Amino acid sequence: MLKKTVNLCAVVLSGGSGTRLWPLSREKYPKQLLNLFGEGTMLQNTILRLNDFDSELVARVRPPIVVSNSEYRFIIAEQLKEVEIKGADLILEPVGRGTAPALTAAALQATQGGNDPVLLVMPADHLIQDVTAFHDALEEGLSRAIDGSIVCFGIVPKSPDTGYGYIKVIAESDGLLDAFVEKPDHKTANEYVASGDYVWNSGLFVVKASVWLNTIERLNPAIFDACSQALEKADIDEDFIRLDEASFASSPDDTIDYAVMEYAGKDNKHGLVSHVVSMDVGWSDVGAWDAVWEASPKDAHGNAARGKGSVIFEGSKNCLAHAAKRRLVTVLGLEDVIVVDTMDAVLVARKGSLPDIKNAITKVKAEHVHLTKHWREVFRPWGSYDSIESGDNFQVKRIVVNPGQILSLQLHHHRAEHWIVVKGTGRITKGDETFLLSENESTYIPIGVTHRLENPGKFPLELIEVQSGSYLGEDDIVRLEDVYGRSGTNC
Repeated sequence: MLKKTVNLCAVVLSGGSGTRLWPLSREKYPKQLLNLFGEGTMLQNTILRLNDFDSELVARVRPPIVVSNSEYRFIIAEQLKEVEIKGADLILEPVGRGTAPALTAAALQATQGGNDPVLLVMPADHLIQDVTAFHDALEEGLSRAIDGSIVCFGIVPKSPDTGYGYIKVIAESDGLLDAFVEKPDHKTANEYVASGDYVWNSGLFVVKASVWLNTIERLNPAIFDACSQALEKADIDEDFIRLDEASFASSPDDTIDYAVMEYAGKDNKHGLVSHVVSMDVGWSDVGAWDAVWEASPKDAHGNAARGKGSVIFEGSKNCLAHAAKRRLVTVLGLEDVIVVDTMDAVLVARKGSLPDIKNAITKVKAEHVHLTKHWREVFRPWGSYDSIESGDNFQVKRIVVNPGQILSLQLHHHRAEHWIVVKGTGRITKGDETFLLSENESTYIPIGVTHRLENPGKFPLELIEVQSGSYLGEDDIVRLEDVYGRSGTNC
């Protein structure tokens, strides 16, 4: 018998800006962009999850579609480049409208040119440890999706956890979905797990693009219409697809679960066919530091060390410590404690207390709002900078420019800059001059002089910038020319 063959396309939802992993996760650099477990960022690992997937049902695995906030566009593009992902579509949401509009925009893009791939919908910030088992579950889901079902993946529950939504499966039905259930109380969760009829809602789906579009148009036409107009009027900028802001903003703010899946089940009157594939794959949504500890390798005393710095545990049990690069964290005589050091902020918390982190972040926002938005190290499309020290009328930054990248042609009204190259070679534009600077060489940029920095080499360019002047804010940048389309902005 001939096997059906389809194209498979990953849709990676990466627009969230959650701060439950503060102080490491910030609004401008959320958890999906972080390397939490030592081998690639969560976004990279999500996309690479399809590597080596082989199925007789799949003729071709297409480059992924990543849906994200405009704020993260250059970081995502760089992370895709790092793992050699080519041909990906990066859809930029001008405003957040939930997962249902995000998936709808991605499905519309996937069907351009008359295509109709099966979409594997994945949040970018989830952990799956057993990829082989995930591939087996995906194979089962594909066979259902090809026949027109919306397939969701349920996680075999390890405990009566109240932090997840649950999915009920119709008994003896070969996986037909009965109902989506909101996060229950502990007593109800115990009953769900004991029954064997419920699984955790993972947020992963497999569905043909046409099936999703037909379904969302029928059940929530306002979402379909808004997304159709947003894509039709989109601005295509290299690999970026900038959805039209006015059109997309008119879409209802809704999730896949509420917009569509709540209509599924044995009693649905909408002709919606949905199946559940249960899987045990070492899944976690990494929703808090407790979950990072659970998923991390541990020593003989249950302690887990993370980060690019050094960690020492002495007389401690079941602790997690994250050390920022070039830093040492020592945990002495503690049990069930989380310590997170990020150069500019430190979190110390008892495990189990982290649901209260929102209250703490509210207080941080009130007094130190920048510590909820940015790391001390700020990422730009050309590289990054780290504000090493600052005081009255001066600031010192360590700047890294990636190979082949170039900063904007700019000037400042209130500050002068002194650049010292410590690694690599930079091409400098200063007024009417253009020249090269090598290691241990420097130049001075007076106030009001146009200037530009470029890395013409094959290795990162590192330099120390000393700013001096009456005002040192990032809004004292007048961009005259910019290859990243940021003229007139401060990002």
